[in-house]
Amino acid sequence: MGEVTARTAQGRVAVSRLPDVRSWLLGGLGLLAAAAAALPAHAQDAPKIIKAHGISTFGDLKYPADFTHLEYVNPDAPKGGEISEWTFGGFDSMNPYSVKGRAAALSSIMYESILAGTADEIGAAYCLLCETLEYPEDRSWVIFNLRPEAKFSDGTPVTAEDVVFSYETFVAKGLTDFRTIFAQQVEGAEALDTHRVKFTFKKGIPTRDLPQDVGGLPVLSKAQYEREGLDLEEGSLKPFLGSGAYVLDESRMKVGQTVVYRRNPDYWGKDLPLMRGTGNFDAIRIEYYADYNAAFEGFKGGSYTFRNEASSILWATGYDFPAVQTGHVVKVELPSGAKATGQGWMLNLRREKFQDPKVREALNLMFNFEWSNQTLFYGLYTRVDSFWENSYLEAEGAPSEAEAALLKPLVDEGLLPASILTEPPVSPPVSGERQLDRRNLRAASKLLDEAGWTVGSDGMRRNAKGEVLRVEFLNDSQTFDRVISPFVENLRALGVDALMTRVDNAQMESRTRPPSYDFDITTGNARTNYISGAELKQYYGSETADISAFNIMGLKDKAVDRMIEVVLAAKTSEELEVATKALDRVLRLQRFWVPQWYKASNTVAYYDMFEHPETLPPYALGELDFWWFNPDKAQALRDAGALRQ
Repeated sequence: MGEVTARTAQGRVAVSRLPDVRSWLLGGLGLLAAAAAALPAHAQDAPKIIKAHGISTFGDLKYPADFTHLEYVNPDAPKGGEISEWTFGGFDSMNPYSVKGRAAALSSIMYESILAGTADEIGAAYCLLCETLEYPEDRSWVIFNLRPEAKFSDGTPVTAEDVVFSYETFVAKGLTDFRTIFAQQVEGAEALDTHRVKFTFKKGIPTRDLPQDVGGLPVLSKAQYEREGLDLEEGSLKPFLGSGAYVLDESRMKVGQTVVYRRNPDYWGKDLPLMRGTGNFDAIRIEYYADYNAAFEGFKGGSYTFRNEASSILWATGYDFPAVQTGHVVKVELPSGAKATGQGWMLNLRREKFQDPKVREALNLMFNFEWSNQTLFYGLYTRVDSFWENSYLEAEGAPSEAEAALLKPLVDEGLLPASILTEPPVSPPVSGERQLDRRNLRAASKLLDEAGWTVGSDGMRRNAKGEVLRVEFLNDSQTFDRVISPFVENLRALGVDALMTRVDNAQMESRTRPPSYDFDITTGNARTNYISGAELKQYYGSETADISAFNIMGLKDKAVDRMIEVVLAAKTSEELEVATKALDRVLRLQRFWVPQWYKASNTVAYYDMFEHPETLPPYALGELDFWWFNPDKAQALRDAGALRQ
C-alpha cells in the first residue's frame, strides 16, 4: 500500500443548460408553430426527444458533434514502443468483474462501453460504441444507435444483442451490490434492431444519471461467452472478448508475475475523434513485485520504465542513482488538480467495539499526522479532511442556509445532532511535534472512560465484561510498517491492545471482501465522484453494507441513506453541490475512518523515451492513455547501456 492516494481522470464541471438540439428548427419556427396548432392535443403533448453525440448531467457538452480530437491529446502522436510499470502482489485471473481470484492489473483495458468520458470534463459522456443516443427530457429511457463499424478484437461486429446480453449478465452475475442497485433503477433492455438498443428506467426514481450509467457498462461478446462456456462470476485466465484498443498478449504473460497488453493494429475505433492521439504504445507491460523496495530496485535496474512514486522517503532520498544523475531517468513533479481519493484507515463497524462513536473518535485522536508528515513524509503531504477533499464540493465552515435546510429535517427526526446546523464539519484532530500528543491522549482517555473502557491494573482497557479493547491493523505493505507502528505505539499508550498483522495479497483480499469482512482496521479508500449517483449506495448505503466490496466499513446510517437520496434527486448543478456538501458533513460525523493524506501533484520518474502533450489535463496524468514513445531517445538509452534490451 503506497502513501499517496490513487490518481483519477476527472475534469471540471460544466455548468449550463442542456444542449439545444432545436437550433436547426429556428429558420422555420413560424411554420412549425402553425402546424403544431393544427395537431391533435395528444400530439402536441408528445415529449421532446433529444438526439445527440453525447450527454451531460447538467451542462452543455464541451466538444461539438464535429470535433476532430480531444484538446489535451496530440492527434498526430506516433504509435510504437512499450511502456512498463509495476504493481503490488500477484494475480491469478483475467476477469476484473468477479470477487473470485485476483484480477490482473488493467484487465479491463480490453473492454469498451457505449459511452466514454474525457479527462477534461465532469458529468459528460460521448458516444464511443454508438454514433448517437436518443432520450426524452425526463430521461425515462435511452436509445443507443450503435456504430455499424464497431467490432470486437476478433473482427466480429458489436451488436445490440451483445449489449443486451452484457447488461443481463452483469445484472445476474455482477458484483452483488451493483446488482442490488441496478435492479432498483432499470426496467429492462431490448434490442430494437441490429444496431439499436433501448434501456427503460423504472418510474418514481431519479433518472438524471441513468443514461450514463447504462452507457458505461462494458460490452462483451455474447457469442464468445456462450461458445467458450465463460462465467462472469468465476475467476479465469481466459479473458472475455472485448472491442478495445488493447488485447492480452498471452505469449508474454507469466501468471502472478507479468502481464502484457498489446495494441490491436486492427482496432476499429482508432480514427474516431474521441480516440485520436490515444492508445499510442504498441505494448503496455505490468511487472508484479511482492515488496515495495524490491520494486524500486527493479526500476533502478531498468526492469520497468515508468514509476509514479508513492513513497515520500524514496522521493526525497532515493532518486540519487546514476541514471538520474546522467539524465537517463527523468524525475519530475507534474501538476494534478484531482480530488483526493479519500485514503484512510477504515474501521469495521460490524465489530461491536466500534459501535460507540466515542471509541472511534478516541482512535482518531491517537494518529499524529503532523509528526508523521514531518518525520516520515518529508513534509510532502496534506491531511485528508473531507470525502471530497481538494475539490469545490468539500464542506467548509458552518453550513450555508441551503445546506442547513436539507439537514434540519434529519435533526428534527433525531437522526442528527443539532450541532450540525451551526458548527463546522468534523475534521481530524491536530497534533503536536512529538509522536505522542499528550493533550490528545488525555482527550482520548476521557472518551474511552465514558464509553465504558476503563484502564485495569495491567494498563489495558477493558469493558464491563472484562474484554480487552484489542485493535488489529491489517497490513499487506512493508513500506506502511513505519507509518502504522507509531500509531500502534500511541494506541498502546492509551491502554488499547493494538497490534499490526502483516498479511499477503491473497489474505488481504479474502479478509476484507464480502462475505468475511474479517478485520478491525485496514487501509482503504472512501470513494466519491464529482457528480455522485447511485454508486453512493454501493459505497455508503445501508442496503449494501453487508454485501459491498466498497462499503468495507459496513456503514449503516439512516441519515446517510436519506442524504444519498437527496443527492440523487438533485436536478441542477447548484442543488447537487449543496446536497453533496451536506452529505459530506453527515459522513464526516460518522467517524468510521482515520483519514490519511494526499498531495496535489504527480511525483513521477521514467526513462527518458516517453513524451506527453505540453499541457496536461488538470485531472489526469494519462501516461498509458495519451503519452507516446520516442524511438530515437530509446535507442540513445540502449547505446548508453541505460536500458535493458
